[in-house]
Amino acid sequence: MSNITRRGLATLLLGVSAVATLGFGILSGPAEAADKPKKVIFLVNGTLGDKSYFDLGAAGIQAIKAKYGDAVETKILEMGNDQTKWQPAFEDVSEQDWDLIFACTYEISDIIAEVAPNHPDKTYAVIDAVVPYSQGNLGNVYAVSFKQNEGSYLAGILAAGLLKDGTIPADQGTSIGFLGGMDIPGINDFLTGYIEGAQSVKPDIKVAISYAGTFDDAAKGKELALAQYRSGTAIGFNVAGQTGLGQLAAAKEVGKWALGVNSDQEAIFRESDPAMADWVASSMVKKVDVSMLRAYDLYAEGKLPVGKVEALGLAEDAVGLVETGNMAKIASPELKQQIATAKAGIIDGSIKVTSGFGLDTDKLNALRDSVRP
Repeated sequence: MSNITRRGLATLLLGVSAVATLGFGILSGPAEAADKPKKVIFLVNGTLGDKSYFDLGAAGIQAIKAKYGDAVETKILEMGNDQTKWQPAFEDVSEQDWDLIFACTYEISDIIAEVAPNHPDKTYAVIDAVVPYSQGNLGNVYAVSFKQNEGSYLAGILAAGLLKDGTIPADQGTSIGFLGGMDIPGINDFLTGYIEGAQSVKPDIKVAISYAGTFDDAAKGKELALAQYRSGTAIGFNVAGQTGLGQLAAAKEVGKWALGVNSDQEAIFRESDPAMADWVASSMVKKVDVSMLRAYDLYAEGKLPVGKVEALGLAEDAVGLVETGNMAKIASPELKQQIATAKAGIIDGSIKVTSGFGLDTDKLNALRDSVRP
């Protein structure tokens, strides 16, 4: 058989296979196609180096590659901070041969909802966001939302407990702080859990609350955190992405405690800025990396629940409180036990933590006013 004939036959067979696959989604392609590595890409709506969300997403992609090796091809694409470039990037990637497209954060939800229906052959997985499934054409989108209120409840116990037992002396301050990126449900979900956890230890606890209005301005975060510390806040919780790094810088400057978020921020800065790491009491982690690997595991098994959102919390080990490093040293055995008991109670349902999602504005304002210093 001539080379031309071979090529013609191969083209015909591939064409038949493609038609079969497009026309009948349940049919498999040829055996050699099944052996090809799956292609997975993570679109970063920002840049790496945030010491938080996007770096965790990158770690998730690395974990997928480490587990599956040559069976998967991975890539990370930084789209930058210019939001006008995000949708074109999604459209370009969706036109390419990627099988599974990952993204993170609520800021990408509307783009996914617009792009995904035009590419039903692609699978999209968006972490820490929801999409409008009610519109009816998002059956190829899987979403993860985190029960950050559960992990923040434990952070509130730690912050209030360190004050109550005198580990943080009264001359360091008598209130705890909260620095949010924006006054939105996703951030207030942290806040409600944080307040309720603190109140479980110290019912009369006061909480200084500030919103920066941005997630990428560390200078603004430092300014707001310094104002809290100088007004009597003994330990502050940053929930503000790169803005929140300013909280850690402020804690280092004034010699007061801070709580990290999303990733283990003490461990991240232990080598590059040990003086900053020394003041990170613990971090409330949202395990983006764990959730991404879990999503790929399900995808590889053909069990990824596309077309729906999964809410993951303490029971799924998707959120938690770092108990190593500084916390292991400064928290008393009694406080550690109190945190462990609360964690078990949340998992078994005996402790109910209020969520910031769907919370009536009047109730949210009443909660914030009840702890105002």
